[in-house]
Amino acid sequence: MKITYGYFLALFILLAPTMVLAENGEQKKNSCVECHKLIDDENGGVVGLMAHDVHAQVGLSCADCHGGDPSSDDIEVAKSPQKGFIGAPKRNEIPQFCARCHADPNYMRPFNPNLPTDQFSKYQTSEHGKRNAQGDDHVAVCSSCHGAHGIRRVNDPLSPIFKRNAPLTCSKCHSDPEYMKAYGIPTDQFEKYKKGVHGILLLEKGNLGAPACHSCHGSHEASRPVETSVGNVCAQCHTLNRDLFAASPHKKAHDQMKVPECAVCHENHFIQKTSDDMLGTGPGAICLKCHKQDSNGYHSAKAMRGFIEDLKGQVSQAETAVVQAEHIGMDMSDSRVELDQAVTLLTKARSYVHSFSPPKIESITKEGKTVADHVKQAAKTARAQWVTRRKGLWVAILFLILLAAGLFLDIRRREKKS
Repeated sequence: MKITYGYFLALFILLAPTMVLAENGEQKKNSCVECHKLIDDENGGVVGLMAHDVHAQVGLSCADCHGGDPSSDDIEVAKSPQKGFIGAPKRNEIPQFCARCHADPNYMRPFNPNLPTDQFSKYQTSEHGKRNAQGDDHVAVCSSCHGAHGIRRVNDPLSPIFKRNAPLTCSKCHSDPEYMKAYGIPTDQFEKYKKGVHGILLLEKGNLGAPACHSCHGSHEASRPVETSVGNVCAQCHTLNRDLFAASPHKKAHDQMKVPECAVCHENHFIQKTSDDMLGTGPGAICLKCHKQDSNGYHSAKAMRGFIEDLKGQVSQAETAVVQAEHIGMDMSDSRVELDQAVTLLTKARSYVHSFSPPKIESITKEGKTVADHVKQAAKTARAQWVTRRKGLWVAILFLILLAAGLFLDIRRREKKS
């Protein structure tokens, strides 16, 4: 549907008083808005976009970015260089254009003293910034991700850089083979990411704790990670696993071969939900990618998987025993707490796989099996108590029946005598 001039006129009437105000609170003249809304839909659309623009919301107007004299109806005066008119910057000049304010702490402090002012300096260290400085006008600049007019706050769910929206924003360039062919990098990252565990959590389930592109690559300082940095990136969330790996024999091997730590087993964008099948020597075990049969690594992987499967079996048996006891009406709340402890130890053992130390896994699973055995014994005792109670109940019922029968016979005897 074509947006009409009347729409923009009405929108301007609503918005203009809040966009440009004099110091005394009266509406200031803004020839930028008055002219642009009359030119065509594209120019008028800029006015509409400013309805939700963060700059307009804090009282900034067109001239605060583009310069000029918005109080004059004379286009030559309004766009006079002497009045500081800049106009629309060239694409590769946009980062410096935005940095005039966003890299100035003194200017930004009155709006929010906690706003970062290092975005431009970070951008200059990024792949985008470096190529932009070399004259590459294809790389991302501020407006590529934030937009130009109608820029929303980062935490606005409608912002293109809101965490849930960020992967799609990045994919507009990075999933375009024609656009990216000059850079020699894959364009299937987004397709892989959205099918991986992180993408499913964020894009489908709305879990904002899951990582988006910038969580791993950085935002303004976005860079292609090198092999030695992957473990540190993953450690932002998976701290224990990284610490265990760093102390393991695999760390030295990865460093020597110059291969990324976590990605060798888990991949990077197409990260799948982990399972016990990844460990060991069975079908689908990733240990076999590096460790040949009968090697030390092969036997270690087999042993670790065996310890975990043993504890899984014990936990499963304990769970079944508790359910059976609960089914006959026994209170197993204390055993449930212990069962949770055994499950926690199973989870711990799975994490300690990253230590690649069979003795450590054995120690954890042994503790878990002890807890599971105690739960099974408690369930067995509960079932025995139930049997004893049932026997006592039947004895009591039999006694009552005999008592009732005796009373009945006594009553009949007395009736006959009378």
